[in-house]
Amino acid sequence: MEGVVLAKLRELVGWSSGDGIFAPGGSMCNMYAMNVARFQRFPECRSLGMAALPRLALFTSCDSHYSIQKGAAFLGIGTDNVRLVATDERGKMIPEELEKEIQKAKAEGAEPFLVCATCGTTVLGAFDPLGAIADVCERHGLWLHVDAAWGGSALLSSKHRHLLAGIERAHSVTWNPHKMLTVGLQCSAFLLRDTSGLLQRCHGSGATYLFQQDKFYDMSYDTGDKSPQCGRRVDCLKLWLLWKANGTQGLAQRVERAFACSRYLAEEVKRRDGFELVMEPEFINLCFWFVPPSLRGRESCPDYWPSLGKVAPAIKERMMRKGSMMVGYQPHGTHVNFFRQIVTSPAVTRADLDFFLDEIERLGWDL
Repeated sequence: MEGVVLAKLRELVGWSSGDGIFAPGGSMCNMYAMNVARFQRFPECRSLGMAALPRLALFTSCDSHYSIQKGAAFLGIGTDNVRLVATDERGKMIPEELEKEIQKAKAEGAEPFLVCATCGTTVLGAFDPLGAIADVCERHGLWLHVDAAWGGSALLSSKHRHLLAGIERAHSVTWNPHKMLTVGLQCSAFLLRDTSGLLQRCHGSGATYLFQQDKFYDMSYDTGDKSPQCGRRVDCLKLWLLWKANGTQGLAQRVERAFACSRYLAEEVKRRDGFELVMEPEFINLCFWFVPPSLRGRESCPDYWPSLGKVAPAIKERMMRKGSMMVGYQPHGTHVNFFRQIVTSPAVTRADLDFFLDEIERLGWDL
């Protein structure tokens, strides 16, 4: 079952063959990518450790998921060796800046080995330009991993898969069906284009009390040695059941409905007084401010932005104390705190979306 589901996910990425395994969350999938990329470049690291390797460097955007930093710390690569690449105003990695960072790392005596691009950043929902990034990776012989934990499910939609154009050029991909497809937690896939058994060589131990080679059945079904884990949950079952129940077209409709909900909210935010988009959404991350009447028309005042930054936390506290909603907020770059609304549940109605905006207005009117 796991093999069939992984093959179908790889097919959507654009690979006719490959490898992969379900892992306990997207953070672990990204860590697997870092470990496999390091092993592919320096297979001696498995036995000799980091002391036998040059100082490594990996590259990801400044808007990437924090798991890249955590993975570097956990694997002994070091967070100082994670080079953060600048992004444009929409949160996309700038390929020219990636080239500069790689050249800088080489000049400093480091050994670049991995680039992690993101498809669907956590806050803005940005999609890095994979084609241009892949070109840079090919020029320098670097492993390209795509963290599509959030945005990967857009591949199911013919209307929106263009957001991930070029993903087939990656060496590995992280994809979390438990996010946009709302598969029960947890369900995260680590996908590889490699067909040489790299994942097994990197993580396998060949324990004879588990992985006997003289079993009567096909040993390719013993996939557990591809993972650093021993015990694993049957995470593939949750996705297999959802896929069987809804079909590929049904999953595509679920994705497209999420986009439609975000588009409806974006238009309502633009239409309503006191609501302001941080930017037009490219994905289903809707980022916006609510400006209470006391701050309207004061945009030129020096205290406007600091005061606006206090609005979202205050509304969040009120909604939680009232028990009406739970909606996230955060600052980002030079932007003060703003709300980030994401709708993935197929049970959400348009009336729910209207209530969401009405409730924010009610809770923040007197601030």
